[in-house]
Amino acid sequence: MRSVDTIKKLFLSYHTARFKGKMIKKQYAIFLLILLCMVMPTARASYLLIPMDETQRNHLKAYGIAYYALERDVEVTWLLNYRGGAFMMKYADQIDREAKLRGVSVEVIADGQSTAILSEISDASVNMDAVRLQKAPKIAVYSPKSKLPWDDAVTLVMTYAEIPYDVVYDEEVMAGVLPRYDWLHLHHEDFTGQYGKFWGNYRNAQWYIEDVRDQEERAHKLGYSKVSQLKLAVCHKIRDFVLGGGFLFAMCSAPDSYDVALAAENVDICDVMFDGDPMQPNAQAMLDYSKCFAFRDFRISTNPTEYEISTIDIDDRTRQRQINEKNDFFTLFEFSAKWDWVPTMLTQNHTRIIHGFMGQTTAFRRETVKSSALILAENKELGEVRYLHGEYGKGTWTFLGGHDPEDYRHFVGDPPTDLSLYPNSPGYRLILNNILFPAAKKEKHKT
Repeated sequence: MRSVDTIKKLFLSYHTARFKGKMIKKQYAIFLLILLCMVMPTARASYLLIPMDETQRNHLKAYGIAYYALERDVEVTWLLNYRGGAFMMKYADQIDREAKLRGVSVEVIADGQSTAILSEISDASVNMDAVRLQKAPKIAVYSPKSKLPWDDAVTLVMTYAEIPYDVVYDEEVMAGVLPRYDWLHLHHEDFTGQYGKFWGNYRNAQWYIEDVRDQEERAHKLGYSKVSQLKLAVCHKIRDFVLGGGFLFAMCSAPDSYDVALAAENVDICDVMFDGDPMQPNAQAMLDYSKCFAFRDFRISTNPTEYEISTIDIDDRTRQRQINEKNDFFTLFEFSAKWDWVPTMLTQNHTRIIHGFMGQTTAFRRETVKSSALILAENKELGEVRYLHGEYGKGTWTFLGGHDPEDYRHFVGDPPTDLSLYPNSPGYRLILNNILFPAAKKEKHKT
């Protein structure tokens, strides 16, 4: 297609011809008019807008397109609270084509339209703001290399959204690789060394026997006599990663088992079937909550057959949650986009009401949450905290309860969720908000 400069030359030739007394044929004038109509919209359309409201065909893959742009050094503007948290960037044919190939809704807009959007967002009377995403974060997932009979929501959604990541586990963490990454996800994990408290129901299952063997062999290989000792050392490496400026995200059993492991640093909370000797009789009284990221005043489960680590999880099996699946929802808090831009970013969605989902740790008991932790979402009636965020040193941590946002009860051995059936999942959007979070840079407001 001809450029605007070419159109100008054609019009110049037209006017020159008229000046010389030469008549331009009517067909030539019509041709110029049609060509102008074809060229001008493209010439003026200098931005790509990825809407994230109800008009978006595939919310999950839209995050992948934003990441795709960042990988190619294209700066992305995240429009907080504008059309569900839309993304905007300079127009590029490659990105436009890739978005359409992946089934992501995009709108091509002119420079003036992008200016108008930013002007609307900057108005002090509206709860919106713009955050620049400048560099694709390098992502690691802490996950065992062996096959276990459950999947992980974060790796599922990153694979579906086509966001690249590396898998690391105890060997890599202890070798000191974490500082190479910006963002770390903790896979469904038990950092207390009790193998997820699966002993009661699965101690004779082949996968459980193999997992215990693999974990013990790994601990001995790395110089530890117990799995719990190795896991604590891993916890310290992760803590140092956050302290130095890393971004930590964890779901399901990882958040509470991580904090329990930190609190029990000098205490044996593992019974004989887990580490070969009984737990300390006064273990509960020896916990140090000051070492925890998010939780306090919890009680550990001392029953080895109980599928529970502590009272942090409100879904303990001694007091079932009194709610029906159809009525199980939690609400995202609304924050000031211009002043509380971090929690605003983490809660971007096309709906404020999210359908609940269970896991080994379903939700966090409110009375066990530290006052320093920022609550992002809750079910107020049940006293459940579902989504938490906080700072530690130069970095941050974010904890989300539940196992799979689109599988209400995800049992051991269930097949992975097919995310092509849930391209607009608001629960999975919470995960992806966290993945882009490390790429953000916010300029301070002028006073």
